Amino acid sequence: MLNKSGRLYCLENCNLFVFWSLLFGYYYARCASRFTFHYRADSLKAYSLKLIAFLSIICSTASVSGLYAGALTGKEILKKVDDNYTAENRKTVSSMIVRGRRGTRTLRAMSWIQGTDRSFSEYLSPPREAGTKMLKLGDELWIYSPSTDRIIKIAGHMLRSSVMGSDLSYEDYMEDPKLTDIYEADLVKEEEAGGRNCFVIELTAKTGSAAYFRRRMWIDKERYLPLKEERYAKSGQLLKVFEILEVFHTGSRWYPKRMIFKDALSNGSGTEFIIESVEFNADMPEYIFSKASLKK
Repeated sequence: MLNKSGRLYCLENCNLFVFWSLLFGYYYARCASRFTFHYRADSLKAYSLKLIAFLSIICSTASVSGLYAGALTGKEILKKVDDNYTAENRKTVSSMIVRGRRGTRTLRAMSWIQGTDRSFSEYLSPPREAGTKMLKLGDELWIYSPSTDRIIKIAGHMLRSSVMGSDLSYEDYMEDPKLTDIYEADLVKEEEAGGRNCFVIELTAKTGSAAYFRRRMWIDKERYLPLKEERYAKSGQLLKVFEILEVFHTGSRWYPKRMIFKDALSNGSGTEFIIESVEFNADMPEYIFSKASLKK
């Protein structure tokens, strides 16, 4: 059973056990002294005191164990997720499988991400999209299209548009900061997801600038990855569903390998996203995070 702060009630229950154990020991000693011979009473009193001390040690140990077993709050769990995901910089090669009315197509891209404010992506294939580039600097986003040789700034309602016909929006692409910076987190319950034991936490936006007002995440209790996520509008309307289907271990962290993004307002089967490779703390050419790099 969880309380509002996400801590277990085991400490409270164990303290009650300590209380009743002490009370039992006290009355046991009183009775022994009144209804037995004097030499037997002294022995029983000594035994009772030992019993009380033993029970106190056992329950105190259980209390401490219970406290540490259930001490994580929603905020602390979310911080562990942030720590697992974020790095000073990373370089990735990924594939995005887009399933549309006209069939399925696969887009490959290489991305350079520095902290949470700067990223640069270039599409490598298919030929029609090859050379398309996206640059994020803070809360601004630009796209370069080689077919028109133009740089377009994506802002306002355009941020809700689909990225390359996928279930991801430009807003999703932009929202890569630490989640603890923009959301309050509460631990709701614990349950299984994807065959793994998970914390279920609910995130509420701290400000109106967040892409989603509320999010519910199923966090792997061992790997601290969000195996499943639901993203909601302020009205309560479910907007997006995200699920990690496969993970891999790299260095000291676990990272998603294969994921599905699903627009809950559409009838499609979702967009599959595959991380082919990731390199943490890779060398980052400084020129790449500039508008001039879009046309190079």
